[in-house]
Amino acid sequence: MKGVILAGGSGTRLHPLTRITNKHLLPIYDRPMVTYAIEALVDCDIRELMVVTGGTHAGEFLRLLGNGHEWGIDRLSYAYQERAGGIAEALGLAERFAGGDPIVVMLADNVLENSIAHAVSNFRDQGTGARILLSPENDPEHLRHLGVPQLDGDRVVRILEKPAEPPSNFAVTGIYFYESAVFEIIPELAPSGRGELEITDVNNWFIDRGTMEYDVLEGFWGDAGESIDAYYAVNDFVRANGANKP
Repeated sequence: MKGVILAGGSGTRLHPLTRITNKHLLPIYDRPMVTYAIEALVDCDIRELMVVTGGTHAGEFLRLLGNGHEWGIDRLSYAYQERAGGIAEALGLAERFAGGDPIVVMLADNVLENSIAHAVSNFRDQGTGARILLSPENDPEHLRHLGVPQLDGDRVVRILEKPAEPPSNFAVTGIYFYESAVFEIIPELAPSGRGELEITDVNNWFIDRGTMEYDVLEGFWGDAGESIDAYYAVNDFVRANGANKP
């Protein structure tokens, strides 16, 4: 299994901090945000990684990460997203890197209290299809700004993006597992109303075919790129409790 870390986007929700750098290079406690995603994957023995980024600060990732060996990476590749075309488009840039292998995709602004090793193991056992990680969220107002799954027992029926009436008390985190067929799906997607290829459409494709599974995260999950308040909340949590604990 290979890892793809998506670290693009314009970071407008973290302005003015992101006027001078990519949001994923901002510090979370004592080190750059992107390194928490790297640590989460390397700790699961996923050591072939690609970082997909874009914008005017892309070169700073090379300066920070180099060949990746310092961070426990065996082979580190980079891809550049030329425009803000959405998460699914960014993922499509990793097709050659994946080389037919299954992948775990992590948005670089996701920070976790605990290891995702159990989910990695579950996807290896699953063998095909896709898998998502969910996090409990009891605030309906917050859910209205997130992707929310509709569940029927142990089955995901649909994922709704920013629903006015959330169908469950779970948020879809920015961590996804896919078989290699995902790269056949992306070129067939239609852009959303904001002109981007949406990862929710990818996930719903697998749901429609009955090959989507899920795990529920235990412990803290934070999207440090969601807002200034969320960014500082993640900082405070990691400073007090750490991250990616086994």
